Order: sequence, then structure tokens, then C-alpha cells
Amino acid sequence: MPVTAARVDNVFFEDQQPESGDSRAEVIAGLEQPQKRANPKYFYDERGSGLFEQITRQPEYYPTRTEMAILRRHAGDIARLCGRGCVLIEPGSGSSEKVRLLLSSVRPAAYIPLDISAAFLYQSALKLGREFPWLQVHAICADFADRWYTQTDLPAGRRIIFYPGSTIGNMEPAVAREFLAEQRGWIGADGAVLIGVDLDKPEDVLNAAYNDAGGVTAEFNLNILNTINRVAGADFDTRQFSHRAVYNKPLQRIEMHLVSEISQTVQVDGGAVTFASGETLHTENSYKYTLEDFKALVEAAGYTLQKSWLDDRRLFSVHFLSVRDS
Repeated sequence: MPVTAARVDNVFFEDQQPESGDSRAEVIAGLEQPQKRANPKYFYDERGSGLFEQITRQPEYYPTRTEMAILRRHAGDIARLCGRGCVLIEPGSGSSEKVRLLLSSVRPAAYIPLDISAAFLYQSALKLGREFPWLQVHAICADFADRWYTQTDLPAGRRIIFYPGSTIGNMEPAVAREFLAEQRGWIGADGAVLIGVDLDKPEDVLNAAYNDAGGVTAEFNLNILNTINRVAGADFDTRQFSHRAVYNKPLQRIEMHLVSEISQTVQVDGGAVTFASGETLHTENSYKYTLEDFKALVEAAGYTLQKSWLDDRRLFSVHFLSVRDS
């Protein structure tokens, strides 16, 4: 899809959605593993993106409100490190809620939100453009884990990847290191990364955050089956699966699964996938880091950890990473 000006003069939108055939092959490959898996990016269709916004407002879910408090409190310090006239790039931008806390202080030349849900991204970009008429918003619908690009020249300015929400925790640590290393090539030698990282903490706090009493996380987890049905020609019945989220202490990660309540066969793209009663589909990991472990990871990826900010309870952290001189 070519770049199009949206209904707001300072908002531009382009669609680089992956081909459905690629998604189908990826889904099938995951279901053929001994431990069946689904890529967590399939959470974020329009409904899933909306459900995640609801999760962030649940009383048990501390990461969003804690990170937002850190960003709000330290916006001036963050702006000083970013420098005026930078270009902020946010992979997996969702509703762009957190960047709002920084825009007035940072005053970027442009903001580039990337998200896989085209409709949700489009509406979020329009809303942001109306709220900040001085800001150029260039929204790109893409899978940020793949090689994405922009079809028009962006303003000059230091490239800053804004990666809040501890989304880095959804990756295996080796993959997270590789992902951060790849970003160096995109942002250049003077680029930087502003990143939120959830910290390791007592199990009861973590388990409550991913098993909210309102059942929103369960609904969010189950919704991935609706996305798989759509992109892979499957017939999963969400009523035959239940949500499970547990903390794996040795690996320092929350694991989210969908548990098959019965023995069943699911049709996927003309083939059959069988589930035993109690067998799980692994939908997401969320790694929790110590400060020491995260510092080691970013240094291995070629960055210098320039500054860190934490809340008083040390639940969550935000870090400013600069590209290390080679």
C-alpha cells in the first residue's frame, strides 16, 4: 500500500502487512513442534489490541502504571538524553499511550509508530495527530520483527528506538540480544534506545499480574485462537481451551499457555492437529530481568547503558542505551 495522508494533515500511514501465506506457514510450523507454540504477535489483531489496553488497567497489572509513572517523573531527564529534534520510532506501538508522556518534553521531529494491527494503528495515529498538531506522525503497519522500511524520507535527526512495556521480555534472551544488535544498524552510530524492562520479583506479584480476577488476560490469551483461525484457515473452538499463566522461576519468566480441556482434533489449512486432554499451546513468555542481567545483555548487543530509572518499589525499570563506539 502506498503512503497515504490520513484525515489529519500531520499523519501519514503505510501498510506493509505480511502476506497471509507467510502467516499460515508460521502458524503451522509452530503447531507441529513437540511443545505446540504460537507467535505472540498474533495476539494483536484489532480485538486483541483492545483487550491488551484493558489488561493495562487491571489492578493486578502493575507494569503499565509503574512504567508510566517513571516516564512522567523523568521526562525532562529523558528529553535531555534524546536531544531536541530526534526521530522517535516505537515498535509495537499499540495505542501510543506512553509516548504521550514524553512528546512535550522531547519535541521530536517525527514519531514513527509500528504495529501489526492496521485498523488499530490507523485510528491510534489519527488520534495522536489531532492531540499533537505540531508532530509529524508516520505510522507503518508492519511486523517489526521482520525487515521493515519506510517509503518516504524521514526528517533528519537522531534515531531513538522507544521500546516500552518490557516487550523485550517476550523474546528469549539470545533473541533479545540479537534484536537489539540489529537495531544498531538502523539507528546508526549516534542512535539510542529508550527501553522499559520488567524486573524479577516475588512470584505472587507476578502470578497475580497475569491472572487478573476480571479474566481479561484469559480473554486476551484465548483470542489468539481467533486470529489463528482467520490467518491459517483453522477451526479452533475457544470454549475448549482455558488460560494458564505461571512463573517459571529457574528461567525467570512468566509462561502463558492455552490448555486443551478435552482430547480434540483441530483442522488447520486442510490438515489436522491433535491435542490430548491437558496438552497446552504455549502462547507467550515474559522474561523478568535483574539489573545486572540486563546490563550484561545490552553490553553484549553493542550498547552502553547510559542511564537507568526505577520506581521506589523496584518493580520496573526504564533504561537509556547509547550505541557503543566500536
